[in-house]
Amino acid sequence: MLGLPNAGKSTLISAVSNAKPRIADYPFTTLHPHLGVVRAGPESSFVIADIPGLIEGASEGAGLGHQFLRHLSRTSLLLHVIDVAPLDTEEDPIAAARAIVEELRKFDPALADKPRWVVLNKMDLVPEEERANVVDKYREAFGTDVPMFAISAVTREGTEALVKAIAEDIHEQRRQLIKESEPDVRFDEDEEVFPPEGGEPEEGEQK
Repeated sequence: MLGLPNAGKSTLISAVSNAKPRIADYPFTTLHPHLGVVRAGPESSFVIADIPGLIEGASEGAGLGHQFLRHLSRTSLLLHVIDVAPLDTEEDPIAAARAIVEELRKFDPALADKPRWVVLNKMDLVPEEERANVVDKYREAFGTDVPMFAISAVTREGTEALVKAIAEDIHEQRRQLIKESEPDVRFDEDEEVFPPEGGEPEEGEQK
């Protein structure tokens, strides 16, 4: 998970996993990465990681999160957690989210190209009649091809659907890796599929 400080990442990881990070209502409460095991089913689990909040300039050393950006390269999926109801009403969450993506690109272009899902957190603070419009606004900003989930880590609304989708995506990634690593059973590696022109002479036959 990545996002601005106070986006609710620690609350989310504690809601869906066995991790118990420190949670407070001020930024930079997460000082080092937290890992948690998420149980998505009887035989389905995955590890989720929460790194300290990123701020603009992180790729150049600003804030704390830059120290842990390299950890994101080891993940198969990025969850970009966004606070849709920031305390600072003048803050533009969409512009801030785009700045974070740019920091990823500056740090490592391959990291910015990783699969990234948008998680709209703190929807419980948005009036119910306005929630659909909020989601539409973010879809317009980030594109309809980007998977997007509207949740509340505090009330756990939407978290079950998010966990299920992550588990299914990871399962599909693993299935593809296994498929790609399996040899083509149609041919034996030691078998000569195409013998030399004219064939090999039989035993006792003059060469």
